[in-house]
Amino acid sequence: MSQRYYEFFCPVKVIAGKAALEHIPYELAGLSATRPLLITDKGVRAAGLLEPVIEACEEGGQEIVSIYDDVPPDSSTHVVKAIAAVYREQKCDSIIAVGGGSAIDTAKAVNILVSEGGNDLSAYAGAGVLKRALKPFFVVPTTAGTGSEVTSVAVIADLEKSVKLPFTSSFLLPNAAIIDPRMTLTLPPHITAATAMDALTHATEAFTCLAKNPLSDAYATAAVRKITDNLLHVMKHPKDADGRLELAQASTMAGIAFSNSMVGLVHSLGHATGAICHLPHGLCMSLYMPYVLEYNLENIRDSLSDLLIYMVGPDVYATTPANQRAEACISAIRKLRDELYQLCKLPRTLQETGKVTEDQLERIARTALDDGSIMFNPREVTFEDAMAVLKRAWG
Repeated sequence: MSQRYYEFFCPVKVIAGKAALEHIPYELAGLSATRPLLITDKGVRAAGLLEPVIEACEEGGQEIVSIYDDVPPDSSTHVVKAIAAVYREQKCDSIIAVGGGSAIDTAKAVNILVSEGGNDLSAYAGAGVLKRALKPFFVVPTTAGTGSEVTSVAVIADLEKSVKLPFTSSFLLPNAAIIDPRMTLTLPPHITAATAMDALTHATEAFTCLAKNPLSDAYATAAVRKITDNLLHVMKHPKDADGRLELAQASTMAGIAFSNSMVGLVHSLGHATGAICHLPHGLCMSLYMPYVLEYNLENIRDSLSDLLIYMVGPDVYATTPANQRAEACISAIRKLRDELYQLCKLPRTLQETGKVTEDQLERIARTALDDGSIMFNPREVTFEDAMAVLKRAWG
């Protein structure tokens, strides 16, 4: 399918490698920033991941003015306002986010308030509301999955109204993403697996959904190859810095891919399941991916066939009959999930999670139909279709 028209946009500077953190002071100085606020969560601090960031800054003569380390897993407008108050009190002039998707999204939202003024975050919700550049902003991811360091989206809960506020603007993109393997060396096995499968889903949906384009395809396929080449090795050798760096780069590549091509039904069902059953996002992605690919199969047969070589390598691709390559691609994903289940019990069905009941499936299906991702799914989805996929994923 050739696109008559497409856009591709990623202005984020990526600084990657075993000494990436040491470049933070240089990047701050380049934007005349001297008083950074560091935003993170308790888990990151407890894992000892702030020390290398602080040391790298101090070695470069850059002091961290203030640290906010109380970002919850599902961040809210209250948290954003509290951090914005700290930023203003301490007269900060820039933000460094250290963490996973929640810390990064929170920092993006804080940057809106401290740049635009006021405390009404909801006034900036939606797409295209922001009209000018925000304060200097840097992201140091501590998981290899979300790709939030290169996406122009943030989601923050408004607890009083019981809604999640989406923010979309190119101005939310950080000035730089710092990808350093020291940040993911201590990730526990189940989080390593779930976040890598999150990135694999980003890449696979980017490569098969309606807004795919030649540039996003290049990033998506490179991400798939890095994940399938390195994930099982890293699961068995968690201190391998080279493998960790490959997974982290794959996550960033997949983030760039799906930011420019969108995602589909896996994400719609995952968002709904996360909201209703409070399951981690990466786990939902891993769980639903093969069932959704089977549902979409006849609409994405050519794309999945092309993806097989990146999933399993040229030898297996060459020996697989052309008319069986799409199914073989789905089988390769199932095999990877089975191996991860053996290594860390990452659930493959809704039943295996132990946190979903069968009577919740209808609500998940109805919620998924209202999710924006579904617009880009290569096959139309009705309530009955969503229920059929959920029943297959039930186990």
